Amino acid sequence: MSKLFTSTKVGPYELTHRVAMAPLTRMRSDPGDIPNGLMVKYYTQRASQGGLIVSEATPVSTRGNGYAGAPGIYSDAQIAGWQRVTDAVHSKGGRIFQQLWHVGRQSHVDLQPNGDAPVAPSAIAAEGYAYTKAGEVPFSIPRALELHEIPAIVEEFRAGAERSLRAGFDGVEIHGANGYLPDQFLQDGTNKRTDEYGGPIGNRARFLLEVTQATISVWGADRVGMRISPSGTYGSMSDSNPRATFGYVATALDRLGIAYLHVVEPRIKGTEEIAFGQAPVAVQHLRPKFSRTLIAAGGFNPASAEAIVASGDADLVAFGRHFISNPDLPERLRQGLPLNAYDRSTFYGGDSQGYTDYPTAKAAA
Repeated sequence: MSKLFTSTKVGPYELTHRVAMAPLTRMRSDPGDIPNGLMVKYYTQRASQGGLIVSEATPVSTRGNGYAGAPGIYSDAQIAGWQRVTDAVHSKGGRIFQQLWHVGRQSHVDLQPNGDAPVAPSAIAAEGYAYTKAGEVPFSIPRALELHEIPAIVEEFRAGAERSLRAGFDGVEIHGANGYLPDQFLQDGTNKRTDEYGGPIGNRARFLLEVTQATISVWGADRVGMRISPSGTYGSMSDSNPRATFGYVATALDRLGIAYLHVVEPRIKGTEEIAFGQAPVAVQHLRPKFSRTLIAAGGFNPASAEAIVASGDADLVAFGRHFISNPDLPERLRQGLPLNAYDRSTFYGGDSQGYTDYPTAKAAA
């Protein structure tokens, strides 16, 4: 029997299978970053009995957004839109956590209040592109946060977590991966501070852990998750000792008792070496340091997903691109059915094309 289709727990919730939907930025919200009916349909299609969805990354403030059209959780006006999403997922017997997001330096002045510079731990520009209403533009040069400003951003995460609770989510996941603000504080390639948020690992991890404690104050530890990407280089991220840095974070999060650790594995070409060795090893390295649920993500196919769960290195596998193009992905994997191909050109922004128009296996037959 497939281990992917055995029951497991995430925090207090019993799941009937281990195929999770990864957080996927799709940029289809209404003006005011309010979730709309099209989004409700998209999540309804992908919800499954006893399955886990992590919502698309959701900015906790206007300043935390780097993608025009991403739905927010920074105003009360956004709660009702998200409530329709959570109601739809629950009506199909699924669970949904909201991913809380602050992009930090991975933004552009056109997306910032008053055209201000994006904020970061240090004034170091990221390589890559923000998505504005005018299209892709290089990230703007950020300004370094003043020490007295940091508590207000922690509070934005707490307030976002509170709105998530009011919107009917089952929990929240902090986006600590992919070079966004918690990751920028954590890794020494982007954090050159000399105050209590910079220097040694304990100081660099302080922001991420304060955000975690703030969300725990709303939800309780067993309904909070964290996503990290120990091998990620997106947004020109780097750390001089990722094994020690991320090992420290996993141990600290384990002590806090959070529900799960969601680890983005590196995608490997051939035998190319990466920071943690050969893939998938990020989870393997962190498993001894984290005693609760581990979710692996990053380029998995049905066979590799089955293998990592069967080995015990991960408890669930989160799929991204395959979930975009296969709304009934768990059922297809369960039955060994072929998968629809995805259309990368429709990933970010647009309408129903490449969003809610992929057929289920039943409809295709």
